[in-house]
Amino acid sequence: MNLDDRILPGVALMIGFCIFAPLIDVASKLAAQSVPVGVVTLGRFIVQAALMLPVVLVMGLTLRLSRRALWLTALRAAMSIVSTFCFVAAVKVMPIADALAIAFVEPFIILLIGKLVLSEQVGPRRLAASAVGFAGAMLVIQPSFAAFGAVALFPLGTAISFALYMLVTRHLSRHVHPVTMQFQTAVVAALLCLPLLALGDATGEPALAFALPEGIFWLWCFCVGLAATVSHMAMTYALKFAPSATLAPLHYLEIVTATLFGYLFFSDFPDAMTWAGVAVIVGSGLYIIHRERQVARAARLTLDPPAPELR
Repeated sequence: MNLDDRILPGVALMIGFCIFAPLIDVASKLAAQSVPVGVVTLGRFIVQAALMLPVVLVMGLTLRLSRRALWLTALRAAMSIVSTFCFVAAVKVMPIADALAIAFVEPFIILLIGKLVLSEQVGPRRLAASAVGFAGAMLVIQPSFAAFGAVALFPLGTAISFALYMLVTRHLSRHVHPVTMQFQTAVVAALLCLPLLALGDATGEPALAFALPEGIFWLWCFCVGLAATVSHMAMTYALKFAPSATLAPLHYLEIVTATLFGYLFFSDFPDAMTWAGVAVIVGSGLYIIHRERQVARAARLTLDPPAPELR
């Protein structure tokens, strides 16, 4: 397929991600009412590994990893555990849309990491937009903190860890097939969860206690892993078909679907302050995407200037 033909399935897959990703949060919120957060997190990775293994085998993909890829996979798995745990702990008590709105500061964190750690060129306008985006997050965090306490800060943990997860993924994708990456990350994450749950039992920390689900909660735990597998594979292949600059604005559709599912399943609907914060975060994020496109276009023109017109 040429680029124009590939963009449409890429957009469709990204919309699929925005529909399925909030279902992770719905299933997590349902499961966490009876199952410890650590077990819900472990269940996600066990189900993801079980669902991805047949795909890896059918595609005949290798499971070998270089030493560098192994360390990157372990780091990616660790970040995925932190991201999942923090968000499950948050949506256990918070409305899904509120938690997601706070977590959407992740693009700003990636930008700041690029500037401060990776020495990437980030202009003052994008830095200002990041500051405005964080201010929007504060509009959501302030009433949530008053209502739910320190748990309202957990989505920030998700944002930071997921930003690092994305940066590691960029490097790992150069060495590992995306399907293999999803499977191996899930396996390593499940293995890393086991000592954490053992520590939770030893210390008496309820969020990390090991307790098997009962009844319908088995289904909710399975659905966490199923929705995570489907949504993340949809995003992986969306980025394979279409440029990230085309897909990035569509990611904010996830807030809309999360709000809809939160209302349908839990009768939660954001208040005016939350909507104001969401508007600021989305507006800042879209501006940063716009500036990224402009910078990328200028860089391309510098490297490949247009041919002079023939007269």
